[in-house]
Amino acid sequence: MDELNRKSVDEFRSAEKIPVIALLENIRSAYNVGSVFRTADAFLIEAVFITGYTAKPPHKEITKTALGAQDSVDWKYFENTKLAIEQLKDDQYKVFAVEQVANSIPLEKLPNLGINKIAFIFGNEVSGIEQETLALCDGCIEIPQFGIKHSLNISVAAGIVLWEAVKIKSLLTA
Repeated sequence: MDELNRKSVDEFRSAEKIPVIALLENIRSAYNVGSVFRTADAFLIEAVFITGYTAKPPHKEITKTALGAQDSVDWKYFENTKLAIEQLKDDQYKVFAVEQVANSIPLEKLPNLGINKIAFIFGNEVSGIEQETLALCDGCIEIPQFGIKHSLNISVAAGIVLWEAVKIKSLLTA
């Protein structure tokens, strides 16, 4: 790990984070949750918020895919998504659902929004993000897709969206 110049858990926790939060709403698969933790660690994002019946650490399946990231990444559990969104907005975050809906913003337009602190909501693998949650968001982001299937696994979608956000933040601070 020294040769890879990786941070220790303590170094990670004390490092300045990118002001991006992944909010997981009613995710069925704990493996997907673990994958999001691992992505959050890789990109040094601020936190993962967990809501509803989404599995939370400690959990065997999260541990299997997170590979320890559940110990380095800050996370917080909320009984429902509304409470999480209220905290995010109190902390001056803009909140966007990652969902295919009318008037959603294509992911490639994200740089045009000029947002400093942003949270992305990733929803249930089958039913997506709840309608009540969508009504509380500042907008929706959509990942353009060109094949027959028009959905991605939540862990894949999170990787794509979080990387795009981190890439924009990195360019702004460089």
